[in-house]
Amino acid sequence: MSPYDPSAFPPFAVTVDLVVLTVRKHALCALAVRRGEPPFQGRWALPGGFVRADEDLAAAAARELAEETGLLAHDPVAPSPVNGAHLEQLATYGDPERDPRMRVVSVAHLVLAPDLPAPRPGGDAHSARWAPVGELLGQEGGFGRGGEQPAPLAFDHARILSDGVERARSKIEYSSLATAFCPQEFTVGELRRVYEAVWGVVLDPRNFHRKVTGTPGFLVPTGGTTTRQGGRPAQLFRAGGATLLNPPMLRPEV
Repeated sequence: MSPYDPSAFPPFAVTVDLVVLTVRKHALCALAVRRGEPPFQGRWALPGGFVRADEDLAAAAARELAEETGLLAHDPVAPSPVNGAHLEQLATYGDPERDPRMRVVSVAHLVLAPDLPAPRPGGDAHSARWAPVGELLGQEGGFGRGGEQPAPLAFDHARILSDGVERARSKIEYSSLATAFCPQEFTVGELRRVYEAVWGVVLDPRNFHRKVTGTPGFLVPTGGTTTRQGGRPAQLFRAGGATLLNPPMLRPEV
């Protein structure tokens, strides 16, 4: 048997791409960056970058998240820091033609965070912005800002974004993940608007309140109230210890 020769195999690279989702102005939005370098220079894309030789995939995703947004990935079972975000691996994409530079395999990650400020571009990103996921997925022929000519997202990022959105929509049915879109203390109304934005539906307030407050371990009253939504003071809650919801919050048929 001949000895193993690494040079006999074609080289390929590994990247991480981030589907960063938040709820802004009652709409599910994703972070998009305009590429400042080839390939697809000038096109909008998901944030991400190449995995360094000395880091694993989780570390690369956390680094890119911090560079692009200033957010810190946190352990789902630990209390979230003020600038923390939920980070989980989404899927792997390895079509040989997905990147014109060379064979590139991307390990995509899903990031969920509360309403975030205007993003800051980093790396090779020329500019960055939040945009409703419906616009980014190009129902009208692509995404363009202002007077730009609409164009599909770079690489296969439309597929990755679509997969990330569906993951989020599915997981908030049976897990407490919807609270990752909320501040540390929130009202039932604010949580309901998260579900409405992610699912793209309108929910009955009273029925929703009964379900979430009656699900063991989902919400814990903080003892405080707020009037930030206007009207009468609303009770404040924080996320409980439950990770799985029983019974689940099933998505309405649309």
